[in-house]
Amino acid sequence: MPNLKDLKNRIGSVRNTRKITKAMQMVAAAKLRRAQEAAMAGRPYAERMNAVIAGLASAASGSDSAPRLLAGTGAERVHLLVVMTAERGLCGGFNTTIVRLARARANELLAQGKVVKILTVGKKGREQMRRDLGEHFVGHVDLSDVKRVGYANAHQIARDVLGRYDAGEFDVATIFFNRFQSVISQIPTAQQIIPARPVGEAVSALYDYEPSEEAILADLLPRGVATQIFTALLENGASEQGARMSAMDNATRNAGDMINRLTIQYNRSRQAAITKELIEIISGAEAL
Repeated sequence: MPNLKDLKNRIGSVRNTRKITKAMQMVAAAKLRRAQEAAMAGRPYAERMNAVIAGLASAASGSDSAPRLLAGTGAERVHLLVVMTAERGLCGGFNTTIVRLARARANELLAQGKVVKILTVGKKGREQMRRDLGEHFVGHVDLSDVKRVGYANAHQIARDVLGRYDAGEFDVATIFFNRFQSVISQIPTAQQIIPARPVGEAVSALYDYEPSEEAILADLLPRGVATQIFTALLENGASEQGARMSAMDNATRNAGDMINRLTIQYNRSRQAAITKELIEIISGAEAL
């Protein structure tokens, strides 16, 4: 049984930990508001971009001059998985849910005899996947020095992915991220970006395009890839802060419960020690 000094030191240590988790919760709450606003503001643009691409793609489908980003390579043998996680931990299961989805997809493709290549964005995903899928890694994007993710970061990742596609390194590319729904709910999402698979309602085909649909798509599809990556980064940012806020709130509550239990144990031990001393004094007085 620990003595009174050990209990007192442990109570002080847990109190200091609770101060840290409370401070992290408040910081995450402040960052969450900005990240959520950015994610919500980016959704309409991404949805409209998808709608325009879907309309153009439907008009250009089947054409021999369709861009390679739309038509694909004609094979689905090599898959590039872009796993987008956080640079920091202490955010509950945020990183684990993304890695679990990406790992399941990678194992499924490998079981089918496909070739899997993995590009990681964020060191937490890289650390978790290195043990069993490390031999499939082909690159890593470090955003640890980026305080606020912008379109330039997404454009850099898109340029890397598109460069690999132009070099014939893969046939299909899929990004993995968490879509923000609420503070306590983030949805693990896998989204194919190459070849383009536009989702949502297509823009009306009553428009006449000049130049041709194929020419417009050749310029628009790379921007679409960058836009989808940027949207995923924004969704990830909001999801990360929401998950961290929730995790730190739980940690603060658990620390408070532990302090209460340790305080009760400390008081009982102190009371037992005082009672023992009183018994010894009384016994000594009666012996005189």
